[in-house]
Amino acid sequence: MLIFLLGTSLGMVLGSMICVRYLRRELAADIGPRLKRVQLQLDNIEAALHLVIATRYANLATRSAAELKAENY
Repeated sequence: MLIFLLGTSLGMVLGSMICVRYLRRELAADIGPRLKRVQLQLDNIEAALHLVIATRYANLATRSAAELKAENY
């Protein structure tokens, strides 16, 4: 009876180790394309923010000092 319990326990431990190894490999392979897609979305957002900031600075640079003073008061 003790040998049966020991064999069962050992089988469960080895089986779970193989399962965890397989799941880790599959998850790592699956997450790669998803991470690339997220990185591309972040790059698009960053480019849009740079465009907005550059446009705002260009608008501020073309305004005269008098217009800026009139807006502040």
